[in-house]
Amino acid sequence: MSDKPVVAVLYANELPPGRERLEAMAAVRYATVDGLADAVDGADALFLWDFFSTAVKDVWDRAGSLKWIHVAAAGVDKLMFDELADSDVVVTNSGGIFDRPIAEFVLGSMLSFAKDMPLSFRLQSQKVWRHRETERLDDKSAVIVGTGAIGREIARLLAAVDVSVAGAGRTARSGDEDFGEVYESARLAEYAGDFDYVIVVAPLTPATRNLVDADVLAAMKPTARLINVGRGESVDADALADALSGESIAGAALDVFSPEPLPESSPLWEMDNVLVSPHMSGDAVGWLERLSDLFAANLDRYCRDAELVNIVDKRLGFVPR
Repeated sequence: MSDKPVVAVLYANELPPGRERLEAMAAVRYATVDGLADAVDGADALFLWDFFSTAVKDVWDRAGSLKWIHVAAAGVDKLMFDELADSDVVVTNSGGIFDRPIAEFVLGSMLSFAKDMPLSFRLQSQKVWRHRETERLDDKSAVIVGTGAIGREIARLLAAVDVSVAGAGRTARSGDEDFGEVYESARLAEYAGDFDYVIVVAPLTPATRNLVDADVLAAMKPTARLINVGRGESVDADALADALSGESIAGAALDVFSPEPLPESSPLWEMDNVLVSPHMSGDAVGWLERLSDLFAANLDRYCRDAELVNIVDKRLGFVPR
């Protein structure tokens, strides 16, 4: 390209770091939601730094020049709408930034359950000495719902501590290099009872919305735990609360919810068998800089007419691997 492209950047509270690098390559327009319509008018690209915003749909009639949208997140479910899916606009995500942190978060949650850490913290605050036996992880099994890059990193990390892993994806297959056996996620209720942990990391699509429902929870072992680091909408919240309060499953580690923030009225806050965290599993120190660097590298590719990385299949809602 002979001229610098025009890039709109949607932000909420803080601008992205490393802006000098972006501004050296493009004419950059920074905008909050109120100014987004003007910012995208005539822009070639849009950087969704406010990555959970749904505002693009509202200004789509002003975005006729857009050729590319980059989301500073792995999931694109908040962005996608029919007109965008039907358009020629390329969508890229920030896949690769969150893989290892989320995998470590999942392993940490499993260790917290196995070693009874939440009760130890409660007893410590009461100055109570109570000896207990704990669990081992090397005799546990886990099915990872979502076989993309994050799910694969989880599988590799769990395999390193001798957890037996399997995957659940759109199609069943055998001999996968990371999961071994991959089951069809639509049939999760048929095999959820074979595992000690059901780990949900799948992107939110029509096929994964409420995927973990009352039938799946009823099929799980009473000693099993659910971990959700994907999207809150993938789990039927009412069915999960019933399963946990009735102890039909042993516990849950939940980093995502619907809605977010988790309302104060939610019964999940007060359940001793639940670990609640505020959608932070992928946000390791330096993550904002890494997100901005990834976009800058893709912008460099865009300026050179090179193929972009992390191109999302807009119909599927994720980057095919």
